[in-house]
Amino acid sequence: MINDLWYKNAVIYCLSVETFQDSNGDGVGDFPGLMRRLDYLHGMGIDAIWLMPFQASPGKDDGYDISNYYDIDPRFGTLGDFVEFTHAAKQRGIRVLIDIVVNHTSDQHPWFQSARSDPNSPYRDWYVWSKTKPKDADQGMVFPGVQESTWTLDDKAGEYYFHRFYKFQPDLNTANPEVQAEILKIMGFWIQLGVNGFRMDAVPFVIADKGADEQKPQQQYDLLRWFRALLQWRKGDAVILAEANVPPKQNLQYFGDDGDRMHMMFNFQVNQTLFYALASADTKPLIKALDETRARPDTAQWGTFLRNHDELDLGRLTEAQRKLVFDHFGPDPDMQLYERGIRRRLAPMLGGDRRRLELAYSLMLSMPGTPVLRYGDEIGMGDDLSLPERNGARTPMQWSDEPQGGFSRSDKTVLPVISEGPYGFAHVNVASQRRDPNSFLNWTERMIRMRREAPEIGWGAYSVVETGEKDVLAMRYDWRNNSVLLLHNLCDYPHKIALDLKMGEIGLRLIDIADGGHSQAEDDGRHHILLEPYGYRWYRIGGLDYILRRTEI
Repeated sequence: MINDLWYKNAVIYCLSVETFQDSNGDGVGDFPGLMRRLDYLHGMGIDAIWLMPFQASPGKDDGYDISNYYDIDPRFGTLGDFVEFTHAAKQRGIRVLIDIVVNHTSDQHPWFQSARSDPNSPYRDWYVWSKTKPKDADQGMVFPGVQESTWTLDDKAGEYYFHRFYKFQPDLNTANPEVQAEILKIMGFWIQLGVNGFRMDAVPFVIADKGADEQKPQQQYDLLRWFRALLQWRKGDAVILAEANVPPKQNLQYFGDDGDRMHMMFNFQVNQTLFYALASADTKPLIKALDETRARPDTAQWGTFLRNHDELDLGRLTEAQRKLVFDHFGPDPDMQLYERGIRRRLAPMLGGDRRRLELAYSLMLSMPGTPVLRYGDEIGMGDDLSLPERNGARTPMQWSDEPQGGFSRSDKTVLPVISEGPYGFAHVNVASQRRDPNSFLNWTERMIRMRREAPEIGWGAYSVVETGEKDVLAMRYDWRNNSVLLLHNLCDYPHKIALDLKMGEIGLRLIDIADGGHSQAEDDGRHHILLEPYGYRWYRIGGLDYILRRTEI
């Protein structure tokens, strides 16, 4: 089966089953509840759903501490419920991606329990051990400020085990061929149940050599080729979306020079510089990041995003850039996390300013790649910073102004529904915004439709058009003799810009995709366009013959 590259012009929506919709009143979201909301997602124009972990887990790290890869947390339903869900999604033309978390397991997983109990256990070498505590145990923590070490003494085993994340998440020894075979088996299992691909967690750690003697761990890039090969054999249109926050010079190692490794990667470099641009109104670092991440195989694709389920990681910005973003969007130390990021949702970060929210999402949707939205951001949900670490931005979906925001009938939910302040469910919810034609939800739906109708962004070659203003970004995409131009003013005052598109055709027009308005090149051959504060424009480029063809259609 040949991959049809559907992901090149798609919109992906990320959600957590446990906080999306509760169907049985126990306060926890579940698959039957999620099924009830599929028509909502279909109406938004979503092409694929990315599910955060839902497998059996003690739940110490929001499901990323898995204790059984082949079963579902009973709070969310059964395997039968999952298959019903994937079938219902398929009926609506929605693909399903799931998190695959194979860098580590829960310390409650039977594999680890066996490994720690007996040095001769067949699972002993599935994990990484040391008889003494390595000297660098206090380095390389994923959660600095919360995590104290990457090596912990197990009293029963009498040895230290390695954990890049929390101490209750021992790392798997992914260099072990038996572990590699098990990972492929896990992927094959879920593909058989209707999954269309995976968002692979912490990929650089999955493929890194691990051990007490590893001073400069090497990456086992061939593992990525094996993962992809399994998908192509089992389900030709399945994909892997890699979480790999690596320097741009390493990107091709993850995609593969021939595009035979990861199908997609999140573009962390563009994400971080985009927030710097929003804070500073300076597009230069963003343009540099776009250029640094330009190279990729024809079949590869970036995943573009604003906020996700983790903190907004700013670790790749300079110290001065990071401080500026902190000052604008997370000035209170309680808003910051792990010495590198911000733990807020987008709407409160931007002060609830509708103009800036629209600008941010228009920017993200116009970046090269496939947009990934986060549940609740389409209605401008807020956060609850009284909750620990990243949970503040993982509160239940707000469906209506009914008790618990329509998420559950229970008085006690898995995480508290936001009920106070301007982002409480009485003010921010799906039901009220669906009735308002000017709501942020209806604006988001229109933007998703515009994005899908501009395949040049997903497929085409892009270039930055000179505007003469560092706070105005103009990007052009060309694909199959079609072109689009996207303009964004990142500052709080208007700009009049003059664009020379260097086309040379008589009768060149810019057709506004949103309202059908035209911009005609003036006598000097340039387009003179006024952008209001935080304004944006999406244009299709066409000559007079193009206008006539569209009129006839």
